[in-house]
Amino acid sequence: QVQLVESGGGLVQPRGSLRLTCATSGETLEHYAIGWFRQAPGKEREGVSCISIADGTTYYADSVKGRFTSSRDNANNVYLQMNTLKPEDTAVYYCAAAPPAFCYHNQKIPPQDYEYDYWGQGTQVTVSS
Repeated sequence: QVQLVESGGGLVQPRGSLRLTCATSGETLEHYAIGWFRQAPGKEREGVSCISIADGTTYYADSVKGRFTSSRDNANNVYLQMNTLKPEDTAVYYCAAAPPAFCYHNQKIPPQDYEYDYWGQGTQVTVSS
């Protein structure tokens, strides 16, 4: 099992930046892919990014491509760097862990929440002037 805790959310102006941290513990992170999801008020949760820890493969949804970047460090933290934020990025952001097969090279569809077994509690991101 793996435990995940998100942090780094907050209020930011449009075109600003935030970096979310997903701190993990438990099993070694190389056994997992880490996905980033978000849920805006009144909307379904959507996958926006994933990173396969073992080989560094990443995926980004069209809505965030070129603005968001997933990465990890050597201390089992995974990051989502979010630049040029827009009001429509406002949501609760979650990180989640899945078997590494669910984040793969040339992935065409966003991460699906049913593929992910372990979830953090979420962190609020609000983009507003």
